[in-house]
Amino acid sequence: MVKTDLNQAQLVTSPAQEAVGIRQLSTILLRRRFLILGVSGVVMSVATFLTVITKPTYQSYMQILVNSNLYDGVRSSNTPEGSASKATDFNFPAVDYTAHLKIMLSSNLIQKAVDLLRSDYPDITLADIKGQKEKRKKAPLEVIQVQGGIGDNKFPSQVFEISFKDENPVKTKKVLQALQKVYQDYNIEQQKQRLNKGLAFVNTRLPEIKKEVSQAEQNLEQFRRKHNLLDPEVQSKILLESLADVQKQLQTTRAQLQDVQARQDNLEQKMASSSQNPLISSSLSQSSRYQMLLNEVQQTELALAKERLRYTDDYPTVEKLKQQRQSQLALLRQEVGRSLEDKALAASNTREPLLTQGQMAGVDPKLVDELILVQTAALGLIANQKSLTDSEQQLRSELNKYPSLIAEYNRLLPKVETNRKTLEQLLQTQQSLGLKIAQGGFDWQVLEAPALGTYVRRNRLLLLLGGAIIGPILGIAAALIWEKLNDAIYSTQDLQKLTNLRVLGSVPKLPQDSVKKRFPNLALIGQRSDASLVETSSRLPIHETLDMIYQNIQILKYPFPFKSLMLTSALPGEGKTTLALGLGASAAHMHQRVLVIDANLRYPSLHKKLELSNDWGLSLLLVDETVSHIQDYIQPIHPSIDILTAGPIPEDTAKLLSSKRMKELLELFEQTYDLVLIDAPSILSTVDAGIVASFCNGIVMVERMGKVTRTELTQAIEILRRLNLIGIIANDVSHFPKV
Repeated sequence: MVKTDLNQAQLVTSPAQEAVGIRQLSTILLRRRFLILGVSGVVMSVATFLTVITKPTYQSYMQILVNSNLYDGVRSSNTPEGSASKATDFNFPAVDYTAHLKIMLSSNLIQKAVDLLRSDYPDITLADIKGQKEKRKKAPLEVIQVQGGIGDNKFPSQVFEISFKDENPVKTKKVLQALQKVYQDYNIEQQKQRLNKGLAFVNTRLPEIKKEVSQAEQNLEQFRRKHNLLDPEVQSKILLESLADVQKQLQTTRAQLQDVQARQDNLEQKMASSSQNPLISSSLSQSSRYQMLLNEVQQTELALAKERLRYTDDYPTVEKLKQQRQSQLALLRQEVGRSLEDKALAASNTREPLLTQGQMAGVDPKLVDELILVQTAALGLIANQKSLTDSEQQLRSELNKYPSLIAEYNRLLPKVETNRKTLEQLLQTQQSLGLKIAQGGFDWQVLEAPALGTYVRRNRLLLLLGGAIIGPILGIAAALIWEKLNDAIYSTQDLQKLTNLRVLGSVPKLPQDSVKKRFPNLALIGQRSDASLVETSSRLPIHETLDMIYQNIQILKYPFPFKSLMLTSALPGEGKTTLALGLGASAAHMHQRVLVIDANLRYPSLHKKLELSNDWGLSLLLVDETVSHIQDYIQPIHPSIDILTAGPIPEDTAKLLSSKRMKELLELFEQTYDLVLIDAPSILSTVDAGIVASFCNGIVMVERMGKVTRTELTQAIEILRRLNLIGIIANDVSHFPKV
């Protein structure tokens, strides 16, 4: 297949192309002229009707001041002198002026006014004053809150303006007077009820708050007794400080222990070097009394270390342990001396060499005493270290319990404080409300009494003029909105801009009698000119725009002709069949022999337009594999135009159209005819058009203006863009000159 790169300027320009740019708005308005006229007529009719039925209306009004002094004394009693009120004070309801507005318009109060007016107006009803919601008309009675301030600094004031409209000026005044009496009576009644309800609420709430306070205090006291704590946070801080002190002492003890152990090793080396005999240390280790005394010293040191963690050195228990340690150390020294003497005596009885006895006698007693002191100190430090380690573990274990205790304490304590504060505020409120009962609540004071109703002017001429102006404006707005919401394409410019394809031509809406006088001359071209052919060919659509479209296609196909050309569209009903016949007629006028094939096997229509038989056609020809009987399926309607109808509807159209037989038939028809025009189904409704398109030399899209939308056209173009899509024809384009 061959695609040409000719510019759009090379195509024959149709005289029916629409103007764009500044004429676009006028085109839209012209297209929607009936909608604009309809909307304008409706608006004007409504304005005229309102002008006729409008009657004179009178209006009277009064003003009421809503002053709130209900809680002034209560707030002042709750706030200490010289200090601002806090957020924790008793929350009194703020003045809701919207509620007062609704009360003034309530049916209950208005009904009381109606009852007062029955003596003067027996037929008056609630709806006559309040209005009816279902009619959605402006109510005769209106209540508005007057705005104070100027400009942007306006604010809602305490003044309400009540107005009433009616055809009778005296009635407007009497209605407002009745409402004035009803409002004043309601004000007096509500003052007493409101304050009594407030006091009753406080009296009901007090026992509950007292019970909550008692229960909260009881829960807090049980917590303190259970855990023997006043404040877990304070106690946890004390334990943390104790833990830090123990860790510091433990670090110091370990350093001292390392120092004492080094001194002990040094003394043992000195004793060994002075005696050159290890018998001294072995004699001490073999003495059971020495070991017993040494263990007692160790136990005393351990007990002393534990007591020093709890008490100071001048505490009696600590003093007693220190004296006990001194006594045990004296006994330990005596045992060391006795053990050395016994060892020397045993050596003399056994007649050991004099050198050995001299060695034992040469040990310095000071070294022995110092060694004992160092060993004793080491034992004390070890005991102290063990005691500190146990204390550290115990403190850590105790601290692990405190997060949960603190959380529970922080839950109980605020509850007690909050309930106590609420109780105190309720007691103050009870006292204040008791004094406030005698005073007023919300005070409704009439600032301006009702007067005789004044005439509300209505300019009928202005109403008519407004209808005459607003009507066309609304009509134009409706037309533009309708055009905006409508996604359909109406102009060839939009069609070309959206698809970026060549617009082969624009076809107006063809009338039924669109046959030109020149068309019967076609019968002279061929040899077949019988009456039936002439009668059938008279149904062919003929228009000069179709000739221009055919010439444009001829320009595009040069120098390689399009032997087969398929016409399709995005949607059904866009005029493919009519244009296929029209292009066939234009080709026949150019001395071309044409075959028009109805490839819409599901919904055939070509035979209906030409009033031909559809008992045989393409569907049967695809099944029949012989070549000799092809002419039996073709029906001539003109000496230069033959028709191949769709034939009976098959079960599987896609299978038939995609068969090898279809391709062979097209190749055979291309050899027999100068031009084969295929009327294919719409591309978005079935897959048939896509199948047939793969067998054709060229594809032409037909789109009816005002029917196809941008979305649908874009989808169709995307399907056919990879094939030989040569252009698009705009059908049913308006504003064409008559031909």
